[in-house]
Amino acid sequence: MAVPTDTRSRIQDIPISGRVKKRTTGIVGLNLLLDGGFPEGTLVMIYGTPLAGVDLAAAQFWKAEGGEEGTYFMNEGDVDVGMIDATELHPEMYLPQMAGGRIVVDSLSTIIMKYEINEALKFLRLAREEMRKRSANLLFVVYTGIHTPMEMTKIMRAADVVIEFKTTITQSDIERTLCVHKIRDAAAPQRLLPFIITDHGVEASTTTRVV
Repeated sequence: MAVPTDTRSRIQDIPISGRVKKRTTGIVGLNLLLDGGFPEGTLVMIYGTPLAGVDLAAAQFWKAEGGEEGTYFMNEGDVDVGMIDATELHPEMYLPQMAGGRIVVDSLSTIIMKYEINEALKFLRLAREEMRKRSANLLFVVYTGIHTPMEMTKIMRAADVVIEFKTTITQSDIERTLCVHKIRDAAAPQRLLPFIITDHGVEASTTTRVV
């Protein structure tokens, strides 16, 4: 499903001495929580169950700026218009095809299942160098419940930003929240960000609550 651009999420990069430039996340509430978006030149890990909305968030990041080029590697699921079919691509083949400032890998979990954790970590190391060199961002999706605790720890250590998509089901409600566990060179927000899934993708609240 195509995710329309949310014009409210567009944040202009204003060069201010000593301030890290940010790239909009594509989600208004998350932009506010992160004081503008993802720091440029970082690796962003988003993780959750297949039903938590991580795939929608990845697509929104990719399409957040109508005029900014980006690359979406889809190695599982349907390949939408503009995406690269990475089903048969080895991770080494991703780097030469990365274009623009918004790179998405959907998903790192598939790379790990096909090529083992060490190949995935090698890819992330090389991707980090490339992202920092170009002031770009690479966002990758990880699915919970299929990796060992040690694998998850290694992946989180390799990422600059780590965001969990949580889903809590009660007797009568489904509560969805985002939790930013890590952000490079900054303190992680001590708040959960409620969100819902709509026809337009992930919509996060612009008000947050303390955990």
